[in-house]
Amino acid sequence: MTIPNHGRHPHVCGQPADDTTWTPERIHALGLHTDIATAARIFGVSRAAAYDLAKRGQFPVPVLRFGTRYRVPVAAILQALRLSAGDAPPADPPPSAT
Repeated sequence: MTIPNHGRHPHVCGQPADDTTWTPERIHALGLHTDIATAARIFGVSRAAAYDLAKRGQFPVPVLRFGTRYRVPVAAILQALRLSAGDAPPADPPPSAT
C-alpha cells in the first residue's frame, strides 16, 4: 500500500521534490516518533501548514512539543492511516549463537 500524494506537485505545497512514496514499511522505519516536517509529507500538507495546524491543535494526529521542537508519534500516524503495528515488516531474527 502506498500513501497517495493527492495529485499535488511537491513544490506547490512546500514539500521537497524527492517523489518520496510513503509505504507502511517506510513509516514504520521512522522509529517511535518523527519530526513534524516528515509527518507533514506523509499527510500531504506543507511544512508551514503543519506547523500552523500543530499550533492550533488541529494537526491530523497528536503532536508533542518539547521547547521549540515538535515530535509526532509514529504510532499515531499509523493509526490515522489505518495501519496497525501488525502491518510492520517482520523484525530480523537475532543472530545464531553457534
